[in-house]
Amino acid sequence: MQLEAFVTQGGAYASGVVPEIEDLFQRQAWELDRKKREALLAQIQEMARDRVMYLPIYEYPIFHGVGPRVEVSGVRLIKG
Repeated sequence: MQLEAFVTQGGAYASGVVPEIEDLFQRQAWELDRKKREALLAQIQEMARDRVMYLPIYEYPIFHGVGPRVEVSGVRLIKG
């Protein structure tokens, strides 16, 4: 996923906006100098990290054994 999805006003996963980060993001979008743009993006990432603006959520998959060599199928043995 791209950083903008989490930290910008139009981001798909954004819930609220930090004006300083929004400003930096808009500035980097128009910056032509690669080094300056990298510095702005690094600053955005640092601010997002320091403010803990996103939290990865893990979903553990449940595997089921199904087939002719499986004595007992695991399908629907684990509820919920």
